[in-house]
Amino acid sequence: MTDSKILLVEDDNNLGNILSEYLELKGYGITLCTDGESGYEQFRSQEYDLCVLDVMMPRRDGFSLARAIRKENEHIPIIFLTAKSMKEDKIEGFSIGGDDYITKPFSIEEFLLRIQAVLKRCRSQQPAPATGTSFGVGKYIFDYRNQLLLIDDNERRLTSREAELLKLLSDNRNTVLRRDAALTHVWGDDNYFNGRSMDVYITKLRKYLREDPEVEIITVHGTGFKLLVP
Repeated sequence: MTDSKILLVEDDNNLGNILSEYLELKGYGITLCTDGESGYEQFRSQEYDLCVLDVMMPRRDGFSLARAIRKENEHIPIIFLTAKSMKEDKIEGFSIGGDDYITKPFSIEEFLLRIQAVLKRCRSQQPAPATGTSFGVGKYIFDYRNQLLLIDDNERRLTSREAELLKLLSDNRNTVLRRDAALTHVWGDDNYFNGRSMDVYITKLRKYLREDPEVEIITVHGTGFKLLVP
């Protein structure tokens, strides 16, 4: 089994469902979208370990979607799916920052092996987590470097954005963290869609911290958020 989460964007419903069901049977968490625009919205709503993008899609093609994803995340691996085999298309895909390029038709076994190879290669390239930079948040210990939130014998691993947002709140504990400042720091832009994404992350952090009733993240209307810590 694996805990890897994959964003699959494929406009062919039959192929998308087959690939999605197969990967889920292999233990992957799959989000399936059928056009580039909904794929981009999904990418911005949660963390993924890999993006698999069809090239020819309505509303936003795979190359355009990959460029938008790369602006948000320089490191997430991307695999392109395409019915094209032209050299120029492969060059464009790799120049955008694609990690692999699979030409249709392909065997589903090959598809799985390509995914496993890309994930393994990307994980081996990640630096080892640093130690230190741990501090208390009420009854919790927040290990920012290792992206861990601990209380008693319970340990929760945070995503990169969850850790960055919690660190900002912790650094500004009992004072207001401005919404625009948090968006610019963590998401790179304080636009509407990033704001909706941050609201989702705030909800998640509130859920993670609920075991200590004296710790609370409150919304300061029109301004931002405040982490209340005794």
